[in-house]
Amino acid sequence: MPLGYLCLVLHAHLPFVRHPEYDDFLEEDWLYEAITETYIPLLDVFDGLDRDGVDWRMTMSVTPTLAAMLSDPLLQYRYVRHIDNLITLAGKEIERTRWQPEFNQLARMYHQRFQRARDVFVKQYGNNLLHGFRRFFEAGKLELITCSATHGFLPLMDANRNAQRAQIELGAREFERHFGKRPQGIWLPECGYVPGVDELLRDSGIRYFFTDTHGILFAEPRPKYGVYAPILCPKSNVAVLARDTESSKQVWSAVEGYPGDYVYREFYRDVGFDLDYEYLRPHLHESGIRSHLGMKYFRITGRTDHKQAYDPRAALDKAAEHAGNFLFNREKQVEWLSGAMDGRPSLIVAPYDAELFGHWWFEGPDWINFLLRKMCYDQQTIKPVTIPEYLDRHPRIQVCQPSMSSWGYKGYCEVWLEGSNDWIYRHLIEDADRMAELAQQFIEPNSLQQRALNQAARELLLAQSSDWAFIMKTGTMVEYAVQRTHVHVLNFNHLYEQIKRNEIDETWLSEIERRHNLFPHLDYRVYA
Repeated sequence: MPLGYLCLVLHAHLPFVRHPEYDDFLEEDWLYEAITETYIPLLDVFDGLDRDGVDWRMTMSVTPTLAAMLSDPLLQYRYVRHIDNLITLAGKEIERTRWQPEFNQLARMYHQRFQRARDVFVKQYGNNLLHGFRRFFEAGKLELITCSATHGFLPLMDANRNAQRAQIELGAREFERHFGKRPQGIWLPECGYVPGVDELLRDSGIRYFFTDTHGILFAEPRPKYGVYAPILCPKSNVAVLARDTESSKQVWSAVEGYPGDYVYREFYRDVGFDLDYEYLRPHLHESGIRSHLGMKYFRITGRTDHKQAYDPRAALDKAAEHAGNFLFNREKQVEWLSGAMDGRPSLIVAPYDAELFGHWWFEGPDWINFLLRKMCYDQQTIKPVTIPEYLDRHPRIQVCQPSMSSWGYKGYCEVWLEGSNDWIYRHLIEDADRMAELAQQFIEPNSLQQRALNQAARELLLAQSSDWAFIMKTGTMVEYAVQRTHVHVLNFNHLYEQIKRNEIDETWLSEIERRHNLFPHLDYRVYA
């Protein structure tokens, strides 16, 4: 038996962005970039590990909004159009850089990567990457977990337990619809926990969840093994796992962590901003706004505007070096911990946003590949594990009440409730109360009423997404986040009034059903 285990957790999430009312919409690029730069490279890593017989384990959340977009035919079609555009651009770049060897090899690399992404997406997985993740899930190597329905921030819904319950239960139902069975685990949005949420998780069949470090460190009574073993919530018997700050910092930090190494690719120097506008114009959005196109020719180099050309081979070598360093540190960590664990192997939980790997940190998927291979072949001190495996092997767990907590600045919700975004909560709280009122009043609606009630629930869920408050706080794409909040709140209130008066505008209802088609099997009675 190893001295300790590593649970590597990737939180794969994007807000629901789908605009059929436009032929071309800038913010849909968030999905397309993640498919090309994160999800397909990760699937390629998993394929390679299986092909080579590596005994690997990893945990990954696929949030219901992300699953909805990955399985949506319109967005699937638009992704193929998007990647075809990049393949064409890369072909032009091969010709443009023919007398610049250091850039020409990069143009050829991108052309090959874009073509590979198209082949994996279309030919291997039939336009639906969920099939790929489900394959590794069913093989027992990739532990998939869910999230609340629209990434609603649960601590700030504490005024309405029905709203919390709906977010959690719909997350479990959507997971089952896409992956064939109920999830055992859940990623609480923004690691936001408040006492009582665990009882709702239990009611939905959830066995475990994750918090930030202080959620367990400040538990009552104080956990004997700190964050290096799970605890059980006293009323629900749901297990809680907390983030290990030491392992997280090595990867998260852009200053001290691996992604900031000067050899790695520079994210912010993209051809979408570097090259001549008229040359790029056929490859930009209809609006003509410059945007990231995913072709980046420079390495970080240092704190200078004079960047050097990116060297993929040197970056790959550095990713292997960093994977070895990470593993060495984890070995020493579990060796040190072994003296205080009473013979029990320690559990190191290392959670990250999935989109860090490949999108922000271009070499991130290679780092994961090297790490899992080294863990399998180079040592026996620490091994990868999924949480269900660990709980089954070590069922004796201390009972403690976790502390209310979140991750993010200061660790207590401040990112999602402060001066830039506090105005949204008066609307979200009132609309959640109104939704519960409708669900309890309309027990046997006619077909039109049922459509309106289901759409009202969708609009509320979309308004509750924590992404909008986060964007308002960080100051990027604020206008879009405010507009989305306004649209969903106004749509909900219009539906509420129409349902109460029994004057439903079916033409308008059909249009917003077309635009906001999230969760096609949603039943509004979840709010009752």
